[in-house]
Amino acid sequence: MTFQNTQHFALELDAADPLRQFRERFHIPAGANGQPAIYCCGNSLGLLPKSARAAVEQEFQSWEEHAVEGHFHGTSPWMHYHETLTDASARLVGAKPVEVVVMNNLTTNLHLLLISFYRPNGRRYKVLMEGGAFPSDQYALESQVKLHGYAPDDAIVELVPRSGEHTLRTEDIEVRIQELGDELALVLLGGVNYYTGQAFDMEAITRAGHAVGAVVGFDLAHAAGNLVLNLHDWDVDFACWCSYKYLNSGPGGTSGVFVHERFANRPDLPRLAGWWGHDPADRFKMKKGFRPMAGAAGWQLSNAQIFPMAIHRAALALVDEAGGMPALRRKSEQLTGYLEFVLRNAGLPADVLEIITPGNPAERGCQLSLLVHREGRALFDYLAEQGIVADWREPNVIRLAPVPLYNSFADVWHIGQAFAEWAKRLTR
Repeated sequence: MTFQNTQHFALELDAADPLRQFRERFHIPAGANGQPAIYCCGNSLGLLPKSARAAVEQEFQSWEEHAVEGHFHGTSPWMHYHETLTDASARLVGAKPVEVVVMNNLTTNLHLLLISFYRPNGRRYKVLMEGGAFPSDQYALESQVKLHGYAPDDAIVELVPRSGEHTLRTEDIEVRIQELGDELALVLLGGVNYYTGQAFDMEAITRAGHAVGAVVGFDLAHAAGNLVLNLHDWDVDFACWCSYKYLNSGPGGTSGVFVHERFANRPDLPRLAGWWGHDPADRFKMKKGFRPMAGAAGWQLSNAQIFPMAIHRAALALVDEAGGMPALRRKSEQLTGYLEFVLRNAGLPADVLEIITPGNPAERGCQLSLLVHREGRALFDYLAEQGIVADWREPNVIRLAPVPLYNSFADVWHIGQAFAEWAKRLTR
């Protein structure tokens, strides 16, 4: 498609958008100018679905009417509540139902998975991750390698871009995996790097890791609800994700876990066990001796977080109603492409504004990271004054994420106009 930098063109795209009605299904906060905000911060916290309140209220009602018996009575008995999220979660990440479970929070789940899948032995003890990964991943891995008696500076190998580049090349990741060879125990990357917005080729990375005998896992915090994922077909060993960014399930929302079905019936795998992961056939016999449930559910520790899960259930229903990730991804590529177009036509020279997210749609989600070489914080504050909610990352990056469920092409055009006005101010 040939884009045009006009409001009329943007409105035409919105009129033709098959997902346009979903914008009305979210609460959009007011911007600093009193108008509805142009909210491009879904990569930090998604908006509130209007259906969420009713979903939580239903569980309040069950609690009020049934108290403890709400585990067995009511519209969605709590005993099996997490199971109501299984099918939608499997569709979301391209998995079989036995391979997914919703539980806990993201970093808790990452630790649980690392206990099972980071198993250093002799020469094979190193972990490969991207340099500048989100701090939670860095801290989790530091603590995990220490638990096994290794020094993080030795055991953790970080991938860095080539000189003068901002993102990693797939071929360089593959070469580094081959170089580490039988020293490599684990590859752990973010599906999408939070800072640059780069989407990694998870299938190729998994294949390369397995070729040298390593386990491969992904933190999908910025990929779930953003990319079309096929974890089972890609042969990924494990993954986890949060639900409060692109999945719009509320601050601190519950998390999802994927464990490939090859591990579904592996009670011998080391793990931190909990009551809710025990075989349900005799869970209430209260006996010693942990016997894990089959599949990802066997990693559960405690019973379901009903209220966060109720919000998540409502949010996942919107994804399915919109046609699932393929439909969202189609709009996302067009919306992000239009954002790139209007930014490149805003009149800011490259020595002021540099887009560090890959230009290839296959290598990014719906985020563009802007490296602002001069007066970056002032630009960020100016955007806020115009009612544009973006995200600032030190030292000088502005992240913009036009989310297909609730952002419009008109939103993107207005962002371009704000950048164009800023360009005029810089030249005065």
